[in-house]
Amino acid sequence: SDQRIFAIAQGLYEGTHSVEDINSLTEIDNWFLRRLERIANKAKSLKSSDIGSLSQESIREAKQLGFSDAQIAHLLGNGTTEAAVRSHRKELGVVPFVKQIDTLAAEYPAQTNYLYCTYHADEHDVPGKNGGVVVLGNGAYRIGSS
Repeated sequence: SDQRIFAIAQGLYEGTHSVEDINSLTEIDNWFLRRLERIANKAKSLKSSDIGSLSQESIREAKQLGFSDAQIAHLLGNGTTEAAVRSHRKELGVVPFVKQIDTLAAEYPAQTNYLYCTYHADEHDVPGKNGGVVVLGNGAYRIGSS
């Protein structure tokens, strides 16, 4: 079912099933299960923290694992808001970087920039210029679909 992945994540989060248990029941590769386990462990770690104790390393790891500021705030509890998490994250210098995908594999100069933001970097590929435009979306057209 489409809910299976959520049940697996809940089992890892609650500690009712180990990666090995889930692997033997589902035959899902341990590589994927270990990644889910890292997310579950980070959620537990955040749940037992407060915003003042979040280090740069801890919040960067949460962002690299895909947690939104709202999710982090929810896990921290105690009335912590998304805005407070975002403010704290920025104070710690944890911000996404703009990276560029070379769609022509450097064979020819690219005419179109395909850009994405990531927390898995430490510098921008494309420098920001006086108030550029960002178009956000996730339509049917994707890189490699043409």
